[in-house]
Amino acid sequence: MANARKNDPYRNFRFRLEIDSITQAGFSECSGFGSELDAIDYREGNEVTNVRKLSGLTKYSNVTLKWGITDNMDLYKWHKDAIAGKIQRKNGSVIGQDEEGNDTVRWNFKEAWPSKYDPPDFNAKGNEVAIETLELVCEGVERVS
Repeated sequence: MANARKNDPYRNFRFRLEIDSITQAGFSECSGFGSELDAIDYREGNEVTNVRKLSGLTKYSNVTLKWGITDNMDLYKWHKDAIAGKIQRKNGSVIGQDEEGNDTVRWNFKEAWPSKYDPPDFNAKGNEVAIETLELVCEGVERVS
């Protein structure tokens, strides 16, 4: 057992993002790629105290992306097209990486489109990086590795 490999958890700051034809690096945060299954209470007329729990709709959280503003406008243009009524659904992945930068864990999201864009706030007294935010609605999220 002296050579047993320690299985440490992955760090949350090593990740990359893939969205169909959009290539952009340097995301500072990616969140919300979860799912939830509604529970429906059901009781038949002859059941006085028993309430059954049935499965209902599956809901997927909105994926929120945050990145330091650059001259790359691919994600903003995707949102601008959606505002103009040209919804372009795209598939994507959030990929966790280990300390060496190797892919370790992946969540795929499907049929996503941008529903909300938030430009950076500016403050003459600050020295933080200006952050853009884009929120994506999606029709499915799955952990595949």
